[in-house]
Amino acid sequence: MSFIYKKEMPSAEHLKELLPIASEYKEKRSAKMKKIENILSGNDPRILLIIGPCSADNEDSVCAYIYNLAKVQVRVQDKILIVPRVYTNKPRTTGEGYKGMMHQPDPSDAPNAFKGLMAIRRMHLRVLQETDFVAADEMLYPDNHPFLDDILGYVAVGARSVENQQHRLVASGIDLPIGMKNGTGGDIGVMFNAIYAAQHGHDFIYHNHEVTTNGNPFAHAILRGGVDEHGRNIPNYHYEDLLRVAQEYETHHLLHPSIIVDSNHNNSAKKYDEQPRIISEVLHSMNYNPLLRKMIKGFMVESYLEPGNQKISDHQIYGKSITDPCLGWTETEAMIYSIAEKL
Repeated sequence: MSFIYKKEMPSAEHLKELLPIASEYKEKRSAKMKKIENILSGNDPRILLIIGPCSADNEDSVCAYIYNLAKVQVRVQDKILIVPRVYTNKPRTTGEGYKGMMHQPDPSDAPNAFKGLMAIRRMHLRVLQETDFVAADEMLYPDNHPFLDDILGYVAVGARSVENQQHRLVASGIDLPIGMKNGTGGDIGVMFNAIYAAQHGHDFIYHNHEVTTNGNPFAHAILRGGVDEHGRNIPNYHYEDLLRVAQEYETHHLLHPSIIVDSNHNNSAKKYDEQPRIISEVLHSMNYNPLLRKMIKGFMVESYLEPGNQKISDHQIYGKSITDPCLGWTETEAMIYSIAEKL
């Protein structure tokens, strides 16, 4: 039982020197982040749509998907602000399986974290430089956030990580909107504790420094359902669930109360084609209840070029998920236009 040290990893500063971001794209990122913040603060009535593959496994197919999103964004820009999911780390319940591009830039080849860090920064830069988007990623490893902190527009903390103190403390120092998911068991108390922690300042050790943070006012809730002790799905997108969370939010006196509804995971029982129906139901609830219309600021959707998922092989279908199943592009495009019509 021991660690085998394979290779020393580059610092975030060195990686940024190798793959720098031009000043014009820094300004573009800041402008986009401000738009996201305006939606979360209620100053912009549009909704957020955080959408893309379960795991960004291939730069070309991910970018091809995002080019499609860019065309749709032009048509729905008055109602929806799209934030593409470019998730480069994949949490695994047992530790087995594909862990994302950061670990394994070529899913069919051996893990190589150095090449992986280069690959994910290059992909995020490409999205920023070639489209009108800044992307979302999951903060699975808090220590790795500095590798992308100058490129991202949105960060999520997953259901397995949201109870972890380091995630909460690091979230309090991040200068971009961050969503906190409810825990895997569906407990919203865990989520609210995480939001509270992220919105307040802390003193702790980070990257071999004692640091102080001021709190992140744009930390907010993501509802993704849960699993009970018998392994049964517990969705939390129904009207009563949403109302309970919105009312609970009011008792916590948190800044910019906001709810994002994740339409997949345990809300859909990973039945990916249920996502449009789930969003339609939530939109109906929002149109019925002014409190929900005020609190619910958007949706998270897993979608790719091709529907479903596939195993890693030598004959993979281009643009089809190799992790959780995703909605295909044809259904995705129709869903986005439908959302815009119902708002």
